[in-house]
Amino acid sequence: MKIGLVAHDTKKILMQNFCIAYRGILNKNELYATGTTGRLVEEVTNLNIHKFLAGRLGGDQQLGAQIENNNIDLVIFLRDPYSPKSYEPDAYTIVSLCDMHNIPIATNLATAELLIKALDRGDLEWREFYK
Repeated sequence: MKIGLVAHDTKKILMQNFCIAYRGILNKNELYATGTTGRLVEEVTNLNIHKFLAGRLGGDQQLGAQIENNNIDLVIFLRDPYSPKSYEPDAYTIVSLCDMHNIPIATNLATAELLIKALDRGDLEWREFYK
């Protein structure tokens, strides 16, 4: 499965910790991330991550294009609902694209853990048929 990883600045450490905790599951999948998030996760996990541009440079748009083309199966977007910066990835656009294309998305740690465990159990295999 192809997993998209995005995190607002205040959630990047949380994303790193999440990826450390679930490295065994993530390692079995193809990972895509906006530039800074991907680099930071790669540094602490040694996971192989395809990195788009940084979010502020258009990485969120590159990820959005992959979602629109049904090339991403799951998105984990740890977002800061209280203080997103104007240069950070646009949560509304990514969530809307996932809704339009029936792509599961987690926007907080609780749903990220549920989705990653479901992925490990095989509960997301329906994505293969949906494509």
